[in-house]
Amino acid sequence: MSLPPGFLDELRTRTSLTQVVGRKVTWDMRKSNQGKGDMWAPCPFHQEKSASFHVDDKKGYYYCFGCHAKGDAISFLRETENLGFMEAVELLAREVGMPMPARDPQAQEKADRRTELAEVMEQALQFYRLQLKTAQGAAARDYLDRRGLTPDAQDRWEIGFAPDGWQALWDHLRGKSLPEDLILAAGLAKASSKGKKPYDVFRNRIIFPIRDARGRAIAFGGRAMDPNDNAKYLNSPETELFDKGRSLFNLARAREAAGKQPLVVAEGYMDVIALGEAGFAAAVAPLGTAITEDQLRLMWRLHPEPIIALDGDAAGLKAAMRVIDLALPLIEAGQSLRFAIMPEGMDPDDVIKAEGPRAMQALLDAALPMVKLLWRRETEGKVFDSPERRATLDRDLRAVIRCIKDPSIRSHYGQEINALRRALFNPPRASGPAGWTGQRGPWRKGPPPVLSETKTSLLAAASGEVAEVLREAVILATLITHPGLIERFEAALERIDMATADHRELQRLVLAHAHDETTDLAARIEAEAGAHLLEKLFSFNHVRIAPAMRRPDDGELAALCLAEELAKLEATRGARREVAEAEDDIAALADEGLTWRLTEAARAREAASRGGAGEDKALYDRADNGVLIDREEKGRLEELLREIGHSRGGQESG
Repeated sequence: MSLPPGFLDELRTRTSLTQVVGRKVTWDMRKSNQGKGDMWAPCPFHQEKSASFHVDDKKGYYYCFGCHAKGDAISFLRETENLGFMEAVELLAREVGMPMPARDPQAQEKADRRTELAEVMEQALQFYRLQLKTAQGAAARDYLDRRGLTPDAQDRWEIGFAPDGWQALWDHLRGKSLPEDLILAAGLAKASSKGKKPYDVFRNRIIFPIRDARGRAIAFGGRAMDPNDNAKYLNSPETELFDKGRSLFNLARAREAAGKQPLVVAEGYMDVIALGEAGFAAAVAPLGTAITEDQLRLMWRLHPEPIIALDGDAAGLKAAMRVIDLALPLIEAGQSLRFAIMPEGMDPDDVIKAEGPRAMQALLDAALPMVKLLWRRETEGKVFDSPERRATLDRDLRAVIRCIKDPSIRSHYGQEINALRRALFNPPRASGPAGWTGQRGPWRKGPPPVLSETKTSLLAAASGEVAEVLREAVILATLITHPGLIERFEAALERIDMATADHRELQRLVLAHAHDETTDLAARIEAEAGAHLLEKLFSFNHVRIAPAMRRPDDGELAALCLAEELAKLEATRGARREVAEAEDDIAALADEGLTWRLTEAARAREAASRGGAGEDKALYDRADNGVLIDREEKGRLEELLREIGHSRGGQESG
């Protein structure tokens, strides 16, 4: 329906936004200025205690400085009452006494038809509720009593009973002169194929009314009393009023409560009723089918992070996984899901009855984010004892993360998955005895103290840790320049204990973006950590002259050089570990085994320190101990040595 020019402006002018919003919030009068229409309150759209929600009554707009929700009276009603645009306009117009423009004749006819169907549904509901209190409803009342529903609770939830007869409801409604076509169109009866009068859809069932966001009865759910019935639960067929995939049980009540507590999504009617009776008023349920995309969007209109409370059995977990696959392409900042898994063999109703509301609250508080349940699905019960199995896991996880459309969330999911992957494949070692350095790898004591006469020696630095720092720089620079190699060398990169804080940060960033689709890794790192890290990394002559840097288009050469650098770094550090362990044994009786270990360690260190191609050797001086040193980098090496010492001191003090 189109509105005439100026109608909405006049409506906004007549409407007091403070009055509209005031029905949903409690104003902070210490912060508000009522005379000027400048009002503040805790935001109704997200959970908070401070008054960050601002209403400017003169301008007719609201804004939350926490979740950034903003709009006018129409948008506020649409979000808090779950109304369509025209429904919100009509409601405001009635409140301020403005007549709505004439509707299109066809639209008016359709609206009138829906109103008539809703009236038929209310008549049917009254019939069902009365039947529950008759002798025919005795078995149904006994069942509800066993489920813990008192007569008052049955009235609150408007529970009824459909008697065991073919035309009980039909005869009742026809007796009130309701047209046959409306009864059939409302989904209350079906036409007989045998030429007889129509028969009732619900027979010998406990009836639960399903209402829309405006509180109108649009359908029914029926629980069979006969254990041999083909369908334990039966919903109304889809009608002009009822679309199963776009509706939720208890929507109207939950909409009112969702501004004060999290929205809980249970599996069935009785779960929702049990939650509501236990104080969890913001509870809804899908209508006998898996959650649909429209229902997800409807939930997000009520609360930014609904909690899916599923049964603790195999079927419940499968349902959770289906919801994850549905939700991943739709999530965005401030719009996600959490999952509360009930104990095995229990549903929310069972938990509340057995352990009380506090136990249910504890399960909701411990609800898992989607990424944790996703990781559980991909890894639980599986063994990753071969490169092929690990590669399969990586492939599957990349495929799932690729479904996320929001690039920022996709990046954060990649980082979280990488952290979980490292924890699985490289768990932290248990703390060792005194002398433990805090580094990964085999236990060893800290490095022996540096003698005063060699503390500032350039040769000592170059032949030791500074040379390794330069090798780390080449490895990092090669991966940043050739991000396509990260997946191949990811595990090796994870194992490196970087010597400096800068290298550790670059290592973290490279691993965090290991599975990003973009090829511009350097730009990602610069945007996240600033340009100084990259500038410092690529300023080393040692990096600039590396073959992978000099020939950036040759991916095969880069892979070969990277493999060589990683092997040399591992050999060098492995040799140092052997020497350190051997030094610990010096005090014991020397034997041939100790001599052999020292000899092999020396050979490994010598092999690891040899230069690369002949054309590169001309750029180095050879020190007395045979290690090649860049002529232009002596000052830089000394600076690096100081940085390593500072970094180690920070780690040890921490």
